Amino acid sequence: MDWIKLYSRQRELDSFIQKNHQLENESLTDRKILAFQVELGELANETRCFKFWSHKKASPKEVILEEYVDGLHFLLSLGLEMDYTFNELEPGSICEDETRQFLSVYHAVSQFEKERDEAAFHHLFQSFLSLGEKLGFTRAEVMESYLAKNEVNHQRQDEGY
Repeated sequence: MDWIKLYSRQRELDSFIQKNHQLENESLTDRKILAFQVELGELANETRCFKFWSHKKASPKEVILEEYVDGLHFLLSLGLEMDYTFNELEPGSICEDETRQFLSVYHAVSQFEKERDEAAFHHLFQSFLSLGEKLGFTRAEVMESYLAKNEVNHQRQDEGY
């Protein structure tokens, strides 16, 4: 994964948003953590992995991947805000099923929210990458989808989203 490219694209988007919404001097950490949690919930909802009461199947892979990269946008943004960036990162351990993997990410974001240190962020990011692998996404798919969604996000901001 070309993390430098992803961080660069995210930095451009974040700067544009902060300038256009007059947020240059404001900490957005709490809001970004909550936004990530919301995106994680939307992702879980599309996979339907926890919906034991329903026979309805998961959304198509493209929909799930788009929700995944929405979460990736906020993780990259958090890393930039807190100056926790990296050039390489591998997924952490992968749980036996999707539900446990989601719970692992929720636990990691809760720990990060409390500790706010680089080790907790690193663990959160690894856990999220493991979720992507558990969902069957390749690094190339994630990269391509992130870049496409980043363009959409730029366009939305240009249009006054």
